[in-house]
Amino acid sequence: MRKKRVTALLCAVVFAAAGLTGCQGTEVPAAVQTDAAEKESAAAGGTEGTKEAVSDSVIVTMPSTSEPEAGFNPVYGWGAGEHVHEPLIQSTLTTTTADLKIGRDLATDYSVSEDGLTWTVTIRDDVKFTDGEPLTASDVAFTYNLCVENSSVNDFTMLKEAVAVDGTTVEFHMNTPFSIWPYTMAIVGIVPEHAYDENYGQNPIGSGRYIMKQWDKGQQVIFEANPDYYGDEVKMKKLTVLFMDEDAALAAAMAGQVDVAHTAASYADQVIDGYGLLRVASVDNRGINLPVDPPGERDGRPAGNAVTSAIAIRRAINIGIDREEMIANVLGGYGTPAYSVCDKMPWYNAAGQVEYDLEGAVKLLEDAGWIPGADGIREKDGIRAAFTVMYTPGDSVRQALAEDLANQCAGLGIEVTTEGAGWDVAYDKALTQPLVWGWGAHTPMELYNIYHTQPDTGSAEYSPYTNSAVDSYMEEALKATDLEASYELWQKAQWDGTTGVTQEGDIPWVWLCNVDHLYYVRNGLQVAEQKIHPHGHGWSIVNNVDQWEWDGQ
Repeated sequence: MRKKRVTALLCAVVFAAAGLTGCQGTEVPAAVQTDAAEKESAAAGGTEGTKEAVSDSVIVTMPSTSEPEAGFNPVYGWGAGEHVHEPLIQSTLTTTTADLKIGRDLATDYSVSEDGLTWTVTIRDDVKFTDGEPLTASDVAFTYNLCVENSSVNDFTMLKEAVAVDGTTVEFHMNTPFSIWPYTMAIVGIVPEHAYDENYGQNPIGSGRYIMKQWDKGQQVIFEANPDYYGDEVKMKKLTVLFMDEDAALAAAMAGQVDVAHTAASYADQVIDGYGLLRVASVDNRGINLPVDPPGERDGRPAGNAVTSAIAIRRAINIGIDREEMIANVLGGYGTPAYSVCDKMPWYNAAGQVEYDLEGAVKLLEDAGWIPGADGIREKDGIRAAFTVMYTPGDSVRQALAEDLANQCAGLGIEVTTEGAGWDVAYDKALTQPLVWGWGAHTPMELYNIYHTQPDTGSAEYSPYTNSAVDSYMEEALKATDLEASYELWQKAQWDGTTGVTQEGDIPWVWLCNVDHLYYVRNGLQVAEQKIHPHGHGWSIVNNVDQWEWDGQ
Protein backbone atom coordinates (compact mmCIF):
# COMPACT_ATOMS: atom_id res chain seq x y z
CA MET A 1 0.00 0.00 0.00
CA ARG A 2 2.83 2.35 0.91
CA LYS A 3 4.54 1.69 -2.40
CA LYS A 4 1.35 2.57 -4.29
CA ARG A 5 0.95 5.80 -2.37
CA VAL A 6 4.53 6.78 -3.04
CA THR A 7 4.01 6.02 -6.71
CA ALA A 8 0.88 8.14 -6.79
CA LEU A 9 2.63 11.05 -5.10
CA LEU A 10 5.51 10.85 -7.54
CA CYS A 11 3.03 10.90 -10.41
CA ALA A 12 1.34 13.95 -8.92
CA VAL A 13 4.66 15.75 -8.86
CA VAL A 14 5.13 14.94 -12.53
CA PHE A 15 1.62 16.19 -13.26
CA ALA A 16 2.16 19.41 -11.42
CA ALA A 17 5.55 20.06 -12.97
CA ALA A 18 4.77 19.10 -16.55
CA GLY A 19 0.97 19.15 -16.59
CA LEU A 20 1.23 16.43 -19.16
CA THR A 21 1.27 12.73 -18.41
CA GLY A 22 -0.07 10.22 -15.93
CA CYS A 23 1.43 7.02 -14.60
CA GLN A 24 1.63 3.82 -16.57
CA GLY A 25 1.84 5.61 -19.92
CA THR A 26 -1.56 7.34 -19.69
CA GLU A 27 -1.42 10.79 -21.23
CA VAL A 28 -3.80 13.57 -20.27
CA PRO A 29 -4.73 15.38 -23.51
CA ALA A 30 -3.88 19.07 -23.80
CA ALA A 31 -7.52 20.04 -24.22
CA VAL A 32 -8.35 18.30 -20.94
CA GLN A 33 -5.52 20.12 -19.19
CA THR A 34 -6.95 23.41 -20.45
CA ASP A 35 -10.47 22.50 -19.36
CA ALA A 36 -9.23 21.55 -15.90
CA ALA A 37 -7.21 24.75 -15.60
CA GLU A 38 -10.28 26.80 -16.53
CA LYS A 39 -12.29 24.99 -13.84
CA GLU A 40 -9.68 25.86 -11.23
CA SER A 41 -9.67 29.46 -12.47
CA ALA A 42 -13.45 29.62 -12.30
CA ALA A 43 -13.42 28.15 -8.80
CA ALA A 44 -10.98 30.84 -7.77
CA GLY A 45 -13.32 33.54 -9.10
CA GLY A 46 -12.36 33.73 -12.76
CA THR A 47 -14.16 35.73 -15.45
CA GLU A 48 -17.83 35.22 -16.20
CA GLY A 49 -16.88 33.83 -19.60
CA THR A 50 -14.60 31.24 -18.01
CA LYS A 51 -17.25 30.25 -15.48
CA GLU A 52 -19.86 29.80 -18.19
CA ALA A 53 -17.49 27.74 -20.36
CA VAL A 54 -16.78 25.16 -17.68
CA SER A 55 -20.10 25.05 -15.80
CA ASP A 56 -21.60 22.46 -18.12
CA SER A 57 -18.68 20.07 -18.71
CA VAL A 58 -17.12 17.31 -16.64
CA ILE A 59 -13.99 15.12 -16.86
CA VAL A 60 -14.26 11.59 -15.45
CA THR A 61 -11.67 8.82 -15.21
CA MET A 62 -12.44 5.13 -15.67
CA PRO A 63 -10.29 1.99 -15.59
CA SER A 64 -8.53 1.17 -18.84
CA THR A 65 -10.64 -1.99 -19.02
CA SER A 66 -13.77 0.15 -19.38
CA GLU A 67 -12.82 1.20 -22.90
CA PRO A 68 -15.05 -0.91 -25.19
CA GLU A 69 -12.88 -3.11 -27.37
CA ALA A 70 -15.56 -3.41 -30.07
CA GLY A 71 -16.43 0.26 -29.95
CA PHE A 72 -19.71 1.86 -28.94
CA ASN A 73 -21.87 -0.77 -30.57
CA PRO A 74 -24.68 -2.34 -28.48
CA VAL A 75 -24.68 -5.42 -30.69
CA TYR A 76 -21.18 -6.27 -29.47
CA GLY A 77 -21.59 -5.40 -25.82
CA TRP A 78 -21.68 -1.62 -25.41
CA GLY A 79 -23.97 -1.07 -22.41
CA ALA A 80 -24.30 -4.78 -21.72
CA GLY A 81 -22.23 -7.74 -20.61
CA GLU A 82 -20.52 -8.01 -17.27
CA HIS A 83 -20.38 -4.27 -16.59
CA VAL A 84 -23.99 -3.32 -17.38
CA HIS A 85 -24.71 0.38 -17.81
CA GLU A 86 -26.86 2.78 -19.81
CA PRO A 87 -25.46 3.25 -23.32
CA LEU A 88 -25.71 7.11 -23.31
CA ILE A 89 -25.39 7.42 -27.10
CA GLN A 90 -28.34 5.19 -27.92
CA SER A 91 -31.88 5.04 -26.56
CA THR A 92 -33.22 1.90 -24.91
CA LEU A 93 -36.78 0.62 -24.73
CA THR A 94 -36.89 0.54 -20.94
CA THR A 95 -34.71 1.72 -18.05
CA THR A 96 -34.08 0.59 -14.50
CA THR A 97 -35.23 2.92 -11.75
CA ALA A 98 -33.42 3.84 -8.55
CA ASP A 99 -35.04 0.87 -6.78
CA LEU A 100 -34.16 -1.45 -9.69
CA LYS A 101 -37.71 -1.69 -10.97
CA ILE A 102 -38.54 -1.05 -14.63
CA GLY A 103 -39.02 2.43 -16.11
CA ARG A 104 -39.51 3.51 -19.71
CA ASP A 105 -37.39 5.25 -22.32
CA LEU A 106 -38.56 4.67 -25.90
CA ALA A 107 -41.35 2.35 -24.80
CA THR A 108 -44.73 3.91 -24.04
CA ASP A 109 -46.28 0.55 -23.27
CA TYR A 110 -45.43 -3.13 -23.28
CA SER A 111 -47.22 -6.40 -22.60
CA VAL A 112 -46.64 -10.13 -22.79
CA SER A 113 -48.93 -12.88 -24.05
CA GLU A 114 -50.41 -15.44 -21.66
CA ASP A 115 -48.00 -18.11 -22.88
CA GLY A 116 -45.05 -15.75 -22.38
CA LEU A 117 -43.89 -16.20 -25.96
CA THR A 118 -44.75 -12.79 -27.43
CA TRP A 119 -43.78 -9.41 -26.05
CA THR A 120 -45.46 -6.41 -27.68
CA VAL A 121 -43.84 -3.00 -27.26
CA THR A 122 -45.20 0.36 -28.41
CA ILE A 123 -42.61 3.11 -28.82
CA ARG A 124 -42.63 6.90 -29.05
CA ASP A 125 -43.23 8.48 -32.45
CA ASP A 126 -41.24 11.67 -31.87
CA VAL A 127 -37.67 10.34 -31.68
CA LYS A 128 -35.00 11.01 -34.28
CA PHE A 129 -31.48 9.76 -34.71
CA THR A 130 -28.80 12.45 -34.65
CA ASP A 131 -28.63 12.38 -38.46
CA GLY A 132 -32.25 13.56 -38.58
CA GLU A 133 -33.85 10.25 -39.55
CA PRO A 134 -36.81 9.05 -37.45
CA LEU A 135 -36.39 6.08 -35.11
CA THR A 136 -39.07 3.49 -35.85
CA ALA A 137 -40.04 -0.01 -34.81
CA SER A 138 -38.03 -1.28 -37.81
CA ASP A 139 -34.84 0.02 -36.16
CA VAL A 140 -35.78 -1.74 -32.93
CA ALA A 141 -36.40 -5.04 -34.69
CA PHE A 142 -33.21 -4.63 -36.72
CA THR A 143 -31.15 -4.05 -33.57
CA TYR A 144 -32.47 -7.06 -31.68
CA ASN A 145 -32.17 -9.38 -34.66
CA LEU A 146 -28.55 -8.30 -35.00
CA CYS A 147 -28.04 -9.16 -31.34
CA VAL A 148 -29.54 -12.61 -31.86
CA GLU A 149 -27.17 -13.22 -34.77
CA ASN A 150 -24.00 -11.62 -33.44
CA SER A 151 -23.92 -10.96 -29.71
CA SER A 152 -21.15 -12.77 -27.88
CA VAL A 153 -21.60 -10.75 -24.70
CA ASN A 154 -25.25 -11.04 -23.74
CA ASP A 155 -27.41 -14.14 -24.05
CA PHE A 156 -30.18 -13.77 -26.65
CA THR A 157 -30.94 -17.46 -27.11
CA MET A 158 -34.41 -16.92 -25.63
CA LEU A 159 -35.34 -14.59 -28.53
CA LYS A 160 -36.46 -16.14 -31.82
CA GLU A 161 -36.93 -12.90 -33.73
CA ALA A 162 -38.11 -9.31 -33.49
CA VAL A 163 -40.76 -8.08 -35.93
CA ALA A 164 -41.87 -4.52 -36.67
CA VAL A 165 -45.69 -4.63 -36.82
CA ASP A 166 -45.97 -0.96 -37.81
CA GLY A 167 -43.95 2.21 -37.31
CA THR A 168 -44.39 2.27 -33.54
CA THR A 169 -45.05 -1.37 -32.62
CA VAL A 170 -42.53 -4.18 -32.34
CA GLU A 171 -43.13 -7.78 -31.33
CA PHE A 172 -40.54 -10.03 -29.77
CA HIS A 173 -41.20 -13.68 -30.55
CA MET A 174 -39.52 -15.82 -27.91
CA ASN A 175 -38.16 -19.35 -28.09
CA THR A 176 -39.02 -19.76 -24.43
CA PRO A 177 -40.84 -17.61 -21.86
CA PHE A 178 -38.56 -15.00 -20.31
CA SER A 179 -40.32 -12.87 -17.70
CA ILE A 180 -37.29 -10.68 -17.07
CA TRP A 181 -37.16 -9.48 -20.69
CA PRO A 182 -37.78 -5.86 -19.56
CA TYR A 183 -34.34 -5.93 -17.89
CA THR A 184 -32.78 -6.91 -21.21
CA MET A 185 -34.68 -4.10 -22.93
CA ALA A 186 -33.08 -1.67 -20.46
CA ILE A 187 -29.53 -2.26 -21.73
CA VAL A 188 -29.86 -2.75 -25.49
CA GLY A 189 -29.27 0.54 -27.31
CA ILE A 190 -31.17 0.97 -30.57
CA VAL A 191 -29.06 1.43 -33.71
CA PRO A 192 -30.22 2.92 -37.06
CA GLU A 193 -30.93 0.35 -39.74
CA HIS A 194 -30.19 2.88 -42.48
CA ALA A 195 -26.77 3.84 -41.11
CA TYR A 196 -25.42 0.63 -39.64
CA ASP A 197 -22.32 -1.05 -41.02
CA GLU A 198 -19.19 -2.82 -39.78
CA ASN A 199 -17.70 0.51 -38.66
CA TYR A 200 -20.69 1.57 -36.57
CA GLY A 201 -18.90 1.10 -33.24
CA GLN A 202 -16.23 3.60 -34.25
CA ASN A 203 -18.70 6.29 -35.42
CA PRO A 204 -22.00 5.55 -33.72
CA ILE A 205 -25.26 7.32 -34.56
CA GLY A 206 -27.90 7.16 -31.87
CA SER A 207 -30.87 9.00 -30.41
CA GLY A 208 -29.77 9.14 -26.77
CA ARG A 209 -28.69 11.91 -24.50
CA TYR A 210 -25.20 12.26 -25.96
CA ILE A 211 -23.35 12.25 -29.24
CA MET A 212 -19.87 10.74 -29.37
CA LYS A 213 -17.72 13.51 -30.82
CA GLN A 214 -14.20 12.11 -30.47
CA TRP A 215 -12.52 8.86 -29.53
CA ASP A 216 -8.76 8.73 -29.07
CA LYS A 217 -8.29 5.02 -28.52
CA GLY A 218 -6.37 4.08 -25.42
CA GLN A 219 -6.77 7.58 -24.07
CA GLN A 220 -10.14 9.33 -24.04
CA VAL A 221 -13.65 9.64 -25.45
CA ILE A 222 -15.64 12.87 -25.62
CA PHE A 223 -19.43 13.10 -25.59
CA GLU A 224 -21.53 16.19 -26.23
CA ALA A 225 -25.21 16.68 -25.48
CA ASN A 226 -27.69 15.76 -28.18
CA PRO A 227 -29.52 19.05 -28.91
CA ASP A 228 -32.54 17.15 -30.25
CA TYR A 229 -32.89 14.75 -27.33
CA TYR A 230 -36.57 14.02 -26.60
CA GLY A 231 -36.23 13.55 -22.84
CA ASP A 232 -35.43 15.81 -19.91
CA GLU A 233 -32.97 18.62 -20.52
CA VAL A 234 -29.36 17.45 -20.54
CA LYS A 235 -27.72 19.67 -17.93
CA MET A 236 -24.12 18.50 -18.38
CA LYS A 237 -23.38 19.39 -22.00
CA LYS A 238 -19.97 17.76 -22.33
CA LEU A 239 -18.52 14.58 -20.84
CA THR A 240 -14.86 13.63 -21.27
CA VAL A 241 -13.88 10.14 -20.13
CA LEU A 242 -10.19 9.38 -19.58
CA PHE A 243 -9.12 5.74 -19.46
CA MET A 244 -6.41 5.15 -16.86
CA ASP A 245 -5.50 2.89 -13.97
CA GLU A 246 -6.05 3.80 -10.33
CA ASP A 247 -2.56 5.16 -9.71
CA ALA A 248 -2.83 7.54 -12.65
CA ALA A 249 -6.41 8.54 -11.75
CA LEU A 250 -5.31 9.44 -8.23
CA ALA A 251 -2.40 11.45 -9.59
CA ALA A 252 -4.72 13.25 -12.03
CA ALA A 253 -6.99 14.26 -9.14
CA MET A 254 -4.05 15.39 -7.01
CA ALA A 255 -2.92 17.57 -9.91
CA GLY A 256 -6.43 18.97 -10.43
CA GLN A 257 -6.67 17.52 -13.92
CA VAL A 258 -10.03 15.74 -13.56
CA ASP A 259 -13.38 16.26 -11.88
CA VAL A 260 -14.18 12.67 -10.93
CA ALA A 261 -11.46 10.05 -10.39
CA HIS A 262 -12.23 6.41 -9.67
CA THR A 263 -10.19 5.03 -6.80
CA ALA A 264 -9.75 2.00 -4.57
CA ALA A 265 -10.06 1.45 -0.84
CA SER A 266 -6.28 1.33 -0.52
CA TYR A 267 -6.11 4.99 -1.65
CA ALA A 268 -9.27 6.24 0.05
CA ASP A 269 -7.44 7.71 3.05
CA GLN A 270 -5.74 10.27 0.82
CA VAL A 271 -6.80 13.86 1.44
CA ILE A 272 -6.81 15.79 -1.84
CA ASP A 273 -7.19 19.55 -1.72
CA GLY A 274 -10.36 20.60 -3.51
CA TYR A 275 -11.90 17.10 -3.63
CA GLY A 276 -14.18 14.95 -1.52
CA LEU A 277 -14.63 11.18 -1.46
CA LEU A 278 -17.88 9.78 -2.92
CA ARG A 279 -18.87 6.33 -1.70
CA VAL A 280 -21.44 4.48 -3.84
CA ALA A 281 -23.15 1.31 -2.62
CA SER A 282 -22.95 -1.66 -4.95
CA VAL A 283 -23.98 -5.24 -5.54
CA ASP A 284 -20.44 -5.73 -6.86
CA ASN A 285 -19.90 -8.75 -4.66
CA ARG A 286 -17.09 -11.15 -3.93
CA GLY A 287 -17.70 -14.73 -2.90
CA ILE A 288 -16.39 -18.26 -3.18
CA ASN A 289 -17.90 -21.36 -4.73
CA LEU A 290 -17.80 -24.51 -2.60
CA PRO A 291 -18.09 -27.62 -4.82
CA VAL A 292 -20.97 -29.62 -3.37
CA ASP A 293 -20.23 -32.93 -5.07
CA PRO A 294 -17.65 -35.44 -3.84
CA PRO A 295 -14.65 -36.03 -6.13
CA GLY A 296 -15.57 -37.34 -9.57
CA GLU A 297 -15.65 -36.21 -13.19
CA ARG A 298 -17.69 -33.86 -15.35
CA ASP A 299 -17.27 -34.06 -19.12
CA GLY A 300 -13.98 -35.84 -18.65
CA ARG A 301 -12.68 -33.17 -16.26
CA PRO A 302 -12.09 -33.59 -12.52
CA ALA A 303 -14.97 -32.22 -10.47
CA GLY A 304 -15.99 -32.19 -6.81
CA ASN A 305 -14.13 -31.86 -3.54
CA ALA A 306 -13.91 -34.27 -0.59
CA VAL A 307 -13.96 -31.47 1.99
CA THR A 308 -16.37 -28.86 0.62
CA SER A 309 -18.84 -31.58 -0.26
CA ALA A 310 -19.49 -31.89 3.48
CA ILE A 311 -22.40 -29.61 4.29
CA ALA A 312 -21.12 -29.00 7.83
CA ILE A 313 -17.94 -27.51 6.37
CA ARG A 314 -19.90 -25.18 4.09
CA ARG A 315 -22.30 -24.07 6.81
CA ALA A 316 -19.50 -23.59 9.33
CA ILE A 317 -17.56 -21.35 6.96
CA ASN A 318 -20.66 -19.28 6.19
CA ILE A 319 -21.32 -18.38 9.84
CA GLY A 320 -17.75 -18.75 11.09
CA ILE A 321 -16.23 -15.88 9.11
CA ASP A 322 -16.50 -12.33 10.37
CA ARG A 323 -17.44 -10.34 7.28
CA GLU A 324 -17.18 -7.00 9.06
CA GLU A 325 -13.63 -7.80 10.10
CA MET A 326 -12.82 -8.85 6.54
CA ILE A 327 -14.23 -5.59 5.17
CA ALA A 328 -12.24 -3.58 7.69
CA ASN A 329 -9.01 -5.47 6.98
CA VAL A 330 -9.23 -5.70 3.21
CA LEU A 331 -11.47 -2.81 2.12
CA GLY A 332 -10.67 -0.27 4.81
CA GLY A 333 -14.33 -0.35 5.79
CA TYR A 334 -15.54 0.56 2.28
CA GLY A 335 -17.96 -2.27 1.72
CA THR A 336 -20.91 -4.15 3.15
CA PRO A 337 -21.34 -7.80 4.13
CA ALA A 338 -22.68 -9.99 1.33
CA TYR A 339 -25.05 -12.88 1.90
CA SER A 340 -26.13 -13.58 -1.67
CA VAL A 341 -25.31 -12.64 -5.25
CA CYS A 342 -28.20 -10.17 -5.22
CA ASP A 343 -28.22 -8.28 -1.91
CA LYS A 344 -30.57 -5.25 -1.94
CA MET A 345 -32.17 -6.27 -5.24
CA PRO A 346 -35.99 -6.60 -5.42
CA TRP A 347 -35.60 -10.39 -5.80
CA TYR A 348 -33.25 -10.83 -2.81
CA ASN A 349 -34.40 -13.17 -0.03
CA ALA A 350 -33.31 -11.80 3.35
CA ALA A 351 -33.33 -15.36 4.72
CA GLY A 352 -29.81 -15.57 3.32
CA GLN A 353 -28.47 -13.20 5.95
CA VAL A 354 -26.59 -14.79 8.84
CA GLU A 355 -24.92 -13.57 12.00
CA TYR A 356 -21.26 -14.19 12.70
CA ASP A 357 -21.20 -17.12 15.15
CA LEU A 358 -17.80 -18.68 15.74
CA GLU A 359 -19.03 -20.93 18.53
CA GLY A 360 -21.95 -22.09 16.43
CA ALA A 361 -19.61 -22.87 13.54
CA VAL A 362 -17.35 -24.94 15.76
CA LYS A 363 -20.37 -26.82 17.12
CA LEU A 364 -21.54 -27.63 13.58
CA LEU A 365 -18.15 -29.17 12.83
CA GLU A 366 -17.94 -31.05 16.12
CA ASP A 367 -21.47 -32.44 15.78
CA ALA A 368 -20.70 -33.63 12.26
CA GLY A 369 -17.62 -35.53 13.44
CA TRP A 370 -14.91 -33.15 12.23
CA ILE A 371 -12.44 -33.50 15.11
CA PRO A 372 -9.12 -31.60 15.48
CA GLY A 373 -6.06 -33.69 14.63
CA ALA A 374 -2.61 -33.48 16.17
CA ASP A 375 -1.82 -30.35 14.16
CA GLY A 376 -5.11 -28.67 15.04
CA ILE A 377 -6.64 -29.26 11.61
CA ARG A 378 -9.93 -31.10 11.75
CA GLU A 379 -10.32 -34.58 10.29
CA LYS A 380 -13.14 -36.98 9.57
CA ASP A 381 -12.89 -40.50 8.17
CA GLY A 382 -9.24 -39.92 7.33
CA ILE A 383 -9.95 -36.69 5.40
CA ARG A 384 -8.25 -33.48 6.58
CA ALA A 385 -10.35 -30.33 6.48
CA ALA A 386 -7.97 -28.70 4.02
CA PHE A 387 -8.49 -27.18 0.57
CA THR A 388 -7.17 -24.44 -1.72
CA VAL A 389 -8.86 -21.12 -2.51
CA MET A 390 -7.85 -19.51 -5.78
CA TYR A 391 -7.78 -15.85 -6.77
CA THR A 392 -6.97 -14.11 -10.04
CA PRO A 393 -3.39 -12.81 -10.13
CA GLY A 394 -3.16 -9.04 -10.31
CA ASP A 395 -6.37 -8.54 -8.33
CA SER A 396 -5.04 -7.47 -4.97
CA VAL A 397 -8.50 -7.30 -3.38
CA ARG A 398 -9.39 -10.88 -4.28
CA GLN A 399 -6.00 -12.07 -3.10
CA ALA A 400 -6.39 -10.22 0.21
CA LEU A 401 -9.89 -11.65 0.67
CA ALA A 402 -8.54 -15.15 0.06
CA GLU A 403 -5.79 -14.60 2.62
CA ASP A 404 -8.21 -13.18 5.18
CA LEU A 405 -10.55 -16.10 4.61
CA ALA A 406 -7.67 -18.51 5.15
CA ASN A 407 -6.77 -16.80 8.44
CA GLN A 408 -10.34 -16.95 9.71
CA CYS A 409 -10.83 -20.57 8.64
CA ALA A 410 -7.72 -21.49 10.61
CA GLY A 411 -9.68 -20.48 13.70
CA LEU A 412 -12.24 -23.10 12.77
CA GLY A 413 -9.62 -25.80 12.36
CA ILE A 414 -9.88 -25.66 8.57
CA GLU A 415 -6.65 -25.31 6.60
CA VAL A 416 -6.99 -23.06 3.55
CA THR A 417 -4.13 -22.55 1.13
CA THR A 418 -4.31 -19.67 -1.36
CA GLU A 419 -3.22 -19.87 -4.97
CA GLY A 420 -3.18 -17.51 -7.94
CA ALA A 421 -4.92 -18.86 -11.04
CA GLY A 422 -5.48 -17.03 -14.32
CA TRP A 423 -8.83 -17.23 -16.07
CA ASP A 424 -7.34 -19.58 -18.65
CA VAL A 425 -7.31 -22.31 -15.98
CA ALA A 426 -9.54 -20.96 -13.19
CA TYR A 427 -12.87 -22.03 -14.68
CA ASP A 428 -11.80 -25.67 -14.93
CA LYS A 429 -10.07 -25.66 -11.55
CA ALA A 430 -13.17 -24.17 -9.89
CA LEU A 431 -14.92 -27.46 -10.53
CA THR A 432 -12.72 -28.98 -7.81
CA GLN A 433 -11.71 -26.10 -5.56
CA PRO A 434 -13.06 -22.73 -4.45
CA LEU A 435 -12.29 -19.53 -6.35
CA VAL A 436 -12.87 -15.91 -5.32
CA TRP A 437 -15.40 -14.61 -7.85
CA GLY A 438 -16.88 -11.20 -8.59
CA TRP A 439 -20.55 -10.95 -9.54
CA GLY A 440 -23.48 -8.54 -9.27
CA ALA A 441 -26.00 -7.47 -11.91
CA HIS A 442 -29.27 -5.58 -12.27
CA THR A 443 -31.13 -8.74 -13.29
CA PRO A 444 -32.20 -11.92 -11.46
CA MET A 445 -30.69 -13.92 -14.31
CA GLU A 446 -27.50 -13.86 -12.25
CA LEU A 447 -29.11 -16.35 -9.86
CA TYR A 448 -30.00 -18.62 -12.76
CA ASN A 449 -26.52 -18.47 -14.24
CA ILE A 450 -24.89 -19.46 -10.94
CA TYR A 451 -27.29 -22.02 -9.47
CA HIS A 452 -29.35 -23.58 -12.27
CA THR A 453 -28.52 -27.07 -13.48
CA GLN A 454 -27.11 -27.21 -17.01
CA PRO A 455 -28.98 -29.85 -19.05
CA ASP A 456 -25.83 -31.10 -20.77
CA THR A 457 -23.79 -31.64 -17.59
CA GLY A 458 -26.41 -32.24 -14.90
CA SER A 459 -24.74 -29.61 -12.73
CA ALA A 460 -24.54 -25.83 -12.31
CA GLU A 461 -22.17 -24.14 -14.71
CA TYR A 462 -19.44 -22.74 -12.48
CA SER A 463 -19.31 -25.15 -9.56
CA PRO A 464 -20.69 -28.67 -9.00
CA TYR A 465 -24.21 -28.28 -7.61
CA THR A 466 -27.77 -29.26 -8.45
CA ASN A 467 -31.11 -28.92 -6.69
CA SER A 468 -34.29 -29.73 -8.61
CA ALA A 469 -36.47 -27.56 -6.36
CA VAL A 470 -34.20 -24.54 -6.87
CA ASP A 471 -34.25 -25.20 -10.62
CA SER A 472 -38.03 -25.46 -10.63
CA TYR A 473 -38.55 -22.12 -8.87
CA MET A 474 -36.26 -20.33 -11.32
CA GLU A 475 -37.91 -21.97 -14.31
CA GLU A 476 -41.33 -20.90 -12.97
CA ALA A 477 -39.99 -17.38 -12.44
CA LEU A 478 -38.91 -17.14 -16.07
CA LYS A 479 -42.32 -18.39 -17.26
CA ALA A 480 -44.26 -15.87 -15.14
CA THR A 481 -46.28 -13.28 -17.08
CA ASP A 482 -46.00 -10.71 -14.30
CA LEU A 483 -42.44 -9.48 -13.73
CA GLU A 484 -42.92 -8.28 -10.17
CA ALA A 485 -44.81 -11.43 -9.23
CA SER A 486 -41.80 -13.42 -10.41
CA TYR A 487 -39.65 -11.84 -7.70
CA GLU A 488 -41.23 -14.12 -5.09
CA LEU A 489 -40.25 -17.17 -7.12
CA TRP A 490 -36.66 -15.97 -7.36
CA GLN A 491 -36.73 -15.51 -3.59
CA LYS A 492 -38.05 -19.03 -3.07
CA ALA A 493 -35.23 -20.37 -5.22
CA GLN A 494 -32.91 -18.96 -2.57
CA TRP A 495 -34.92 -20.37 0.35
CA ASP A 496 -38.51 -21.63 0.53
CA GLY A 497 -38.52 -22.69 4.16
CA THR A 498 -37.34 -26.20 3.36
CA THR A 499 -34.61 -26.06 0.75
CA GLY A 500 -32.51 -23.58 -1.18
CA VAL A 501 -29.03 -22.09 -1.37
CA THR A 502 -28.88 -20.31 2.00
CA GLN A 503 -27.42 -21.38 5.35
CA GLU A 504 -30.21 -23.81 6.21
CA GLY A 505 -30.15 -25.12 2.67
CA ASP A 506 -27.29 -26.35 0.50
CA ILE A 507 -25.04 -23.25 0.79
CA PRO A 508 -23.05 -24.04 -2.40
CA TRP A 509 -21.51 -20.55 -2.38
CA VAL A 510 -20.38 -18.34 0.49
CA TRP A 511 -20.69 -14.62 -0.16
CA LEU A 512 -18.21 -12.31 1.52
CA CYS A 513 -18.71 -8.63 0.72
CA ASN A 514 -20.11 -6.00 -1.61
CA VAL A 515 -17.37 -3.59 -2.66
CA ASP A 516 -18.18 0.11 -2.42
CA HIS A 517 -17.32 2.06 -5.57
CA LEU A 518 -15.18 5.04 -4.60
CA TYR A 519 -14.53 8.31 -6.42
CA TYR A 520 -12.70 11.52 -5.70
CA VAL A 521 -15.06 14.34 -6.77
CA ARG A 522 -14.08 17.96 -7.27
CA ASN A 523 -15.72 20.32 -4.79
CA GLY A 524 -18.73 22.07 -6.29
CA LEU A 525 -19.78 19.20 -8.53
CA GLN A 526 -23.13 17.72 -7.61
CA VAL A 527 -23.18 14.09 -8.76
CA ALA A 528 -26.80 12.97 -9.11
CA GLU A 529 -28.02 10.21 -6.80
CA GLN A 530 -26.64 6.87 -7.91
CA LYS A 531 -28.44 3.58 -8.34
CA ILE A 532 -26.77 0.64 -6.65
CA HIS A 533 -23.82 -0.10 -8.89
CA PRO A 534 -23.43 -3.54 -10.48
CA HIS A 535 -20.16 -5.44 -10.88
CA GLY A 536 -17.48 -3.35 -12.54
CA HIS A 537 -16.04 0.02 -11.51
CA GLY A 538 -16.69 1.77 -14.81
CA TRP A 539 -19.54 3.36 -16.75
CA SER A 540 -22.21 3.05 -14.04
CA ILE A 541 -21.05 6.29 -12.45
CA VAL A 542 -22.13 8.28 -15.53
CA ASN A 543 -25.53 6.60 -16.01
CA ASN A 544 -27.16 9.90 -15.03
CA VAL A 545 -24.35 12.33 -15.88
CA ASP A 546 -26.88 14.37 -17.85
CA GLN A 547 -28.38 15.43 -14.51
CA TRP A 548 -25.11 16.37 -12.80
CA GLU A 549 -24.61 20.04 -12.00
CA TRP A 550 -21.98 22.43 -10.77
CA ASP A 551 -22.86 24.68 -7.84
CA GLY A 552 -24.41 27.83 -9.21
CA GLN A 553 -25.07 26.30 -12.62
